[in-house]
Amino acid sequence: MLTLPRFEWARPATVEEAIALLGGPRGETLLVAGGTDAVPNLKHRLQEPKRVVHLGAVAELRAVRDDADGLHLGALVTLTEVTRHESVRRDFPGLAKAALMVAGPQLRNMGTIGGNLCLDTRCTYYNQTFFWREALGFCLKKDGTACHVVTAGKRCVAAHSSDVAPMLIALGARVEIASSSGRRVIAVEDFFVNDGAKNNVLEPGDLVTRITVPAGARGLRAGYQKLRPRAAIDFPMLSVAFAARFDGESCHDPRLVVSALAARPRTITGLEALAGGRVLTDEVLEAVGAAASRQCQPQTNIPYDKDWRHAMVPVFVKRALREAAGG
Repeated sequence: MLTLPRFEWARPATVEEAIALLGGPRGETLLVAGGTDAVPNLKHRLQEPKRVVHLGAVAELRAVRDDADGLHLGALVTLTEVTRHESVRRDFPGLAKAALMVAGPQLRNMGTIGGNLCLDTRCTYYNQTFFWREALGFCLKKDGTACHVVTAGKRCVAAHSSDVAPMLIALGARVEIASSSGRRVIAVEDFFVNDGAKNNVLEPGDLVTRITVPAGARGLRAGYQKLRPRAAIDFPMLSVAFAARFDGESCHDPRLVVSALAARPRTITGLEALAGGRVLTDEVLEAVGAAASRQCQPQTNIPYDKDWRHAMVPVFVKRALREAAGG
């Protein structure tokens, strides 16, 4: 049986109390919301904090506000609540679908939108028991000095696995981060960095408090497609989010994000020239799919064939575009 390590436990009631418990060396404090990813990681000793801070009593983080500048979702809004919220389903159905594709009902009932945004990266050589990792000599992401995926690499290539993040990027969403020095807001796209060991900008004293989907994203049509071994529970082998505004059948301001292949989601460039102002014909879909394929290079960072995952990129890109075009 896998047991939890020993740690101090804290349950703050406000954002300010939570921030006061943070800081110190990286890894010393672990923030827990729903715990659906954190608890297994603790049992596998992937994280060994001195203190665990549970955010469940921070009421501010559960707030939802729909106003003129967009939809504001507190970090502790559960994924189930995202899938069922009237404003999300009406104005941002792509986000509702992405949240619905996370795991199964029990995990969505506990898992939160903030937790899914901050989800740890995953790798064949990382998400294992301590005994398994020790036998291999550990890895660049945890306790070791070598990457077993890119043997000469100096940067971790563990895969980004959040479902909501690609769609939030496609919708132009922003994330609010609180710390002892105040609060700042950045684009979700800028929240991630290309390093699987720590693939976001959060520092030890930072806390994600809110995610805002801007008012300008209302009326966008979106598609979200996810490749996974079992449709009920698994993390993505590939995920594709697309959003655009349509005038009749013509596509405008398209954004395409491909994820689960590398440490951060990839926004496909050159999309305006390929699809902007055009009807999404088969010819356009082929061109967009080919562009995505050229810009995406999967690694052997999860236990599925990288060449097959690469071959599925244009397939799932075309599915996402067709989903959006069909309304």
